[in-house]
Amino acid sequence: MASHNPGPTERTTVRRGASRAEYDPEVVRSIIDATPICHVAVNTDRGPIALPMAHGRIDDVLYVHGALANAMLRAALGGGMCATFTELDGLVVARSPFHNSMNYRCAVVVGMPREVRDRDEKLAALRAVCEHVAPAWGHGRPPNDAEIRRTLVLAVGLDEASAKVRAGDPVDEPEDVGGPWWAGTIPLQQQWGRPVTAMDGTEGVEVPAALVDFTRGSSG
Repeated sequence: MASHNPGPTERTTVRRGASRAEYDPEVVRSIIDATPICHVAVNTDRGPIALPMAHGRIDDVLYVHGALANAMLRAALGGGMCATFTELDGLVVARSPFHNSMNYRCAVVVGMPREVRDRDEKLAALRAVCEHVAPAWGHGRPPNDAEIRRTLVLAVGLDEASAKVRAGDPVDEPEDVGGPWWAGTIPLQQQWGRPVTAMDGTEGVEVPAALVDFTRGSSG
């Protein structure tokens, strides 16, 4: 599907470290998809608040969900929201601590969300959120009508979005290069552990193959 991202806006233009900015919608989508959680920020009557949330993406629409009475999400409907996504790839150790850094991929999405009321879209959105975290939707009991009614789902387009990426070695002062100090990177590697069966009566039920494959092959 073609992207609706028209390019950087006043709110999504990267100014500090602009050379690391990425406005390619494919890059933004790849970071959203690689990040298990996002941080959603909104302004409320009690001041600004930011919380980690699970998310899902279908084409160029980002979905988040919570309880029907979730005050933060309700505030987002009236005042807009900002969602940030960060993947840490490693530490960058320079010859001077002033130049220590991290290798990362991050993205930001800004917009005015809408409440998803259509049942089919709501179910698709909830499945997208679930499957983004782990492929666990298909093996369990589907949500019933009461559970769906008690869940608030917000959708926001990726029209205002940008990314920033750092990769590679430290950037040291020329006079420090060749000095007696070590410099380099420490890659970060993440991996899910093996599934652990619950102790509340599910003994003897095999772990779904999708979860076994996911934990065996995913880097988290």
